[in-house]
Amino acid sequence: MKKKDHSVSRRKFLTSAILGSTGLVAGVNSASAKPHQPRNKRHKKVVYRTLGKTGIRVPVVGMGKLPVDNPRLVKAALDNGIVFIDTALMYYSGRHEKMISKVLKDYPRDYYVIATKIKPPGYSYKTGLYSKKATEESFLKKFDVSMKNLGLDHVDILYHHDVVTREAALYEPVLNAMRKIKESGRAKHLGVSTHKNEPEMIRAAIESGVYEIILTSYNFKQDHIADLNKAIKEAAAAGLGIVGMKNLAGGFLDKEKKKPVNAKAALRWALQNPDISAVVPGFTNFEQLEECVEVLHNLKMNKKEKDDLLLASKETGMYCNACSKCVAECKKELPVPELMRAYMYTYGYRRIEQAQDLLLSLNVEQSPCIDCDECTVECVKDFDVAQKISDVTRLVDVPRDFIV
Repeated sequence: MKKKDHSVSRRKFLTSAILGSTGLVAGVNSASAKPHQPRNKRHKKVVYRTLGKTGIRVPVVGMGKLPVDNPRLVKAALDNGIVFIDTALMYYSGRHEKMISKVLKDYPRDYYVIATKIKPPGYSYKTGLYSKKATEESFLKKFDVSMKNLGLDHVDILYHHDVVTREAALYEPVLNAMRKIKESGRAKHLGVSTHKNEPEMIRAAIESGVYEIILTSYNFKQDHIADLNKAIKEAAAAGLGIVGMKNLAGGFLDKEKKKPVNAKAALRWALQNPDISAVVPGFTNFEQLEECVEVLHNLKMNKKEKDDLLLASKETGMYCNACSKCVAECKKELPVPELMRAYMYTYGYRRIEQAQDLLLSLNVEQSPCIDCDECTVECVKDFDVAQKISDVTRLVDVPRDFIV
């Protein structure tokens, strides 16, 4: 994300953010913590949209995966109107939910909207299908852990996380578990999230009659944006709410981080689609938070932002469209799109632990391409697939305490 020139306004923002978070230094339940007002009175400038037929009004910019070592950033975001929280059981092995929980103890339950995500065991990234290990009971058990981490009696949204085939999206044991959770009142609304095959997943969500919200990759670098927009419009017409993620398409266009994506431009681009109710970027510092707040108050793109995105769209970048043509071309049938996602997490977003978690779930070894004389994959985006795989799979054998 790029820094803005208004240093005075930035200092004011950062000062208020830090001072507003000092209650966290002595403990989240500090008696000196200032009571918070309801959203509709406190944040008059915030742009809100409604998540389909759920009736939930959310700010157009929410908060995605944030660093677990900076709870003040979460508090500052909440205090500045970013009250739509997106988390997941697998984020930092549950520590993200626990960190969010500590911050939320200072806020009344109706102040924020929170979503979490569950993925049962037994999922194959190679086929996109579940095995018999993915049972109703295994999903419910993971949800129980998530609720314990959050310390809440209910979440506003529960997502079936990271599915890429219609069969997985409609997998009955998961749907049964989600229905039971909703009936119990522990989740008010149900959704599904996806990182690839988005149009197919969105149409499966409509077909299910269970999912009410879709969390989908949505950015200016997607080659299949026309079909994706068509599927989103179909979902909106059916009353489903749509939340966009991966809006920054990797955050940087290069491994060396010399070419940052214009974050405000990328977020505003996504929100030009009126059927996108909100975006959930994972800002990592107060400067990035300030940019998100600017978008939260003003969705209009200026000429420079449009020009920046036009130039960025012509770069190869780090975002893989997950067309999956590469899988059939690979001699070893490696899950190349997921490996490219791990690469993006590592070199674009600097989410090393998340990248390692993904790599371990793929059951790939370090340098799986080493015994191939020549790479047979011809990436449609001209990625040097073999080199990227070699770079990112070095994480497989790195001890966890070196990363955390």
